[in-house]
Amino acid sequence: MTSDLPHISRRSLLQAGAIGALGLDLAAFNRLRAGDDARAPQEGRAKSVLFIFLSGGLSQLDSFDMKPEGPTATRGEFQPVATSAEGIQICEHLPHLAKRMHHLALVRSMTHWCNEHNESHTLMLTGRSQLPPGYNVNKPQPTDWPSIAATAGRLVPSRSRSLPSSMVVPQRLLNMNQSGVVIPGQFGGQMGSRFDPWFVEASPYRGNDVKGAYPDFAYRRRTEEKVTDKSRFQAPVLTLPEGLTNSRLSRRAEMLAELDRQRAGLASHPSTQRLQKFRDAAVSLLTDAKVRHAFDVVDADEKTSRRYGRNLFGWTLLMAKRLVEAGVPLVQANLGNFNTWDLHGGIFPISRDLLYPPADLAISALLDDLSESGLLDETLVVIASEFGRTPRIFTLPRVYKTPGRDHWGALQTVLFAGAGVEGGKVIGSSDRSGAYPDSSPQTPENFAASIYHALGLPRDAAWHDADDRPHFIYHDVPIAGLL
Repeated sequence: MTSDLPHISRRSLLQAGAIGALGLDLAAFNRLRAGDDARAPQEGRAKSVLFIFLSGGLSQLDSFDMKPEGPTATRGEFQPVATSAEGIQICEHLPHLAKRMHHLALVRSMTHWCNEHNESHTLMLTGRSQLPPGYNVNKPQPTDWPSIAATAGRLVPSRSRSLPSSMVVPQRLLNMNQSGVVIPGQFGGQMGSRFDPWFVEASPYRGNDVKGAYPDFAYRRRTEEKVTDKSRFQAPVLTLPEGLTNSRLSRRAEMLAELDRQRAGLASHPSTQRLQKFRDAAVSLLTDAKVRHAFDVVDADEKTSRRYGRNLFGWTLLMAKRLVEAGVPLVQANLGNFNTWDLHGGIFPISRDLLYPPADLAISALLDDLSESGLLDETLVVIASEFGRTPRIFTLPRVYKTPGRDHWGALQTVLFAGAGVEGGKVIGSSDRSGAYPDSSPQTPENFAASIYHALGLPRDAAWHDADDRPHFIYHDVPIAGLL
């Protein structure tokens, strides 16, 4: 993805000394501008949305929509257990979330038509049930629909002087089995690349076959075995170069500001005004203690580290939570690299031993932190995959040692908490086999509308293209009974 920023911005940012100091490229700062369409929310309780995305497809039947009375061929090995919400049962191997189910609403009837990974990522990440014109399954296109993160980032102003309105942690989603194919649906699309979310590339790409929450919960899909993974989680280093103190940086910024003031002929030009925002944001990133704290998760104190888990999932959600605290309106947290939750084989041992434990701990710690600080009242937490899994359990003995489930777009369970969501509630239901919605079917459009509504974006909210044509963001109503 290329930057739309004019050349003058590169030159001036280099003058400010900020890019080299941050170790970030110019495209990152392109995300820091305030969108032309941004406006104060008019309704809704959420100041922020924390969107937890489980790439690969969480099995609804083995997590939040179990069918213990269903056919033997579909019900799986796990047992349901009671939760803190009366009448709601979930998987026995999610004990921490079971104790916090009173915070969560389960939507057990999310549905769309597609069973392919890349296309389904696009549907759920953009909130559109149809693929865009000119769609390329292996490459983002300028004709793609904007992602939910990009749309919210453009229309909801950041509350931080240093951070953009939408961020994705800890990495973009790439299919390393296809030579690093970038998954469509994550970007600004038709709005232009300057409206992409800011991707914090803190986690390395480890190859398509190695998945999970390194270092202690990593696995190899083909062998279904736990592996030693010493990958390093490293966020942007927000330290000043040697010899450049906060006071010197401030004086340099003041000098540049004075030079700008003397350029009277340029002072009213829109590009000059945008340039000043980029420069201000670059300097603020270096000097804002709250921003540095948000990124410094690997070295968190002992209590916090134990609470979230010293692994990829724990670091990811701790960083996401701190970015919400810092004032970012939408943070997307990818729990694992591309297709981490795609278990065609080994679905029971890998879920039980390697995926559920770190996810259960980290998500529960997140809910506790937000609740205890009062932030849960103004933060919408959303958990979703691109699709669910087939009711039928199958074996592929030439490929996998133990059974798994296939892709299934017709049904998944998505979870919501906070910002006015009534916890301990189930919306919609699935049929006896957990294959199709039985009541209150919900689509990606309803999913996206719920996020926009929670953020207070009105039903006529739109972004405008270069010809000033409005593109309305609501394509259906929010999920009934959720907010």
